[in-house]
Amino acid sequence: MTDQQPVEASATVQDEPVRTRKNGRAKVILLLLLVVALVAGIWWYVNYQNHGKYMQETNDATVQADMVTIAPRVSGYVAEVLVRENQDVRPGQPLVRIDPRDARAQAAQAEAQIAVAGAQADAARAQIAEQYAAIEQARAQLAAARSKAAYDAAEVARYRPLAASGAETRQTLAQLEVTARQSADNVRAAQAALAAQQRRVGSLDAQVAQGRAQGQAARAQLAAASVDVGATQLTAPIGGRVGDRTVTIGQYVQAGTRLMSIVPLDRLYITANFKETQLALMRPGQPVDIHVDALDDVPVNGRVESIAPGTGAQFSLLPPQNATGNFTKITQRVPVRVSIEATPAARRLLVPGLSVTVTVDTRSARQEIEQLREQAGR
Repeated sequence: MTDQQPVEASATVQDEPVRTRKNGRAKVILLLLLVVALVAGIWWYVNYQNHGKYMQETNDATVQADMVTIAPRVSGYVAEVLVRENQDVRPGQPLVRIDPRDARAQAAQAEAQIAVAGAQADAARAQIAEQYAAIEQARAQLAAARSKAAYDAAEVARYRPLAASGAETRQTLAQLEVTARQSADNVRAAQAALAAQQRRVGSLDAQVAQGRAQGQAARAQLAAASVDVGATQLTAPIGGRVGDRTVTIGQYVQAGTRLMSIVPLDRLYITANFKETQLALMRPGQPVDIHVDALDDVPVNGRVESIAPGTGAQFSLLPPQNATGNFTKITQRVPVRVSIEATPAARRLLVPGLSVTVTVDTRSARQEIEQLREQAGR
């Protein structure tokens, strides 16, 4: 026992420096970790104050496009469908052709009405020419009647003194007076006949105007029918890709029926719904970092294009009315339109409806908010 005790004491004395070195090393490591954590915290705080707090992010955003709905202007049976689903089309490319026979028949009917109206106007003009001849005849008859009346009146005037002196019989004078009255009546009748013939010219002129008006109405119908004939062939108003095609050959379609949509994939944009608390420094033109879920880690850039003039709730079918006693404050969201600045290869992979996360760098407007604060402080 006496020999073992010194050995154990010697081992304990040798372990104490080792423990001391380990404790010192642990303290150094803890001190270094503390320094690293402190530096990291300072770096994070400085980075947040200069950069992080100006990055406004939201995942309430989707890719969108101003797609065009293709619908016919006229009703009819579909004769041809000239495009496939998901086919790329160029502006003006034919898409669907509706049977044009009904529209062409209406155009032919309008052309016939134009011809009828023209014939009626020509007939009225011919009658006017004939009427002028009848007027000249009536004037000649009036002139002859006036001459005859003047002669008979002169005979009465010549025979009246002779009958008074007994050189001529009163019976002869009476006959002359009757003849003179008849001649005067004939003059008035000729005048009335001339006036009637002249008035008939006005009636025929009205018929010419009526025929001209009917012709104009028929030409308007022809123009509308020609437009309908042209509308039987539907063409692409913009370039893009065909989607949601529901039309088939032989289908009867009504005017305004949705047949397909064209999505302009070269004019995509993003609608991001930011909280109202994120809009203080947001301005058009600020850079945007876009993360598209469908593209994994492919970076896409963009810029703030515009900010909506109201929250999404204000443009809903039934806007909220908060003038009640059951008001609960809810953070509103404002749609922000973001333009996409992507490479052609990345843009080909984008389609409307994709979910994205956008981060707007608002540092360019921090001086504006500071100026507003200074002005408010004054």
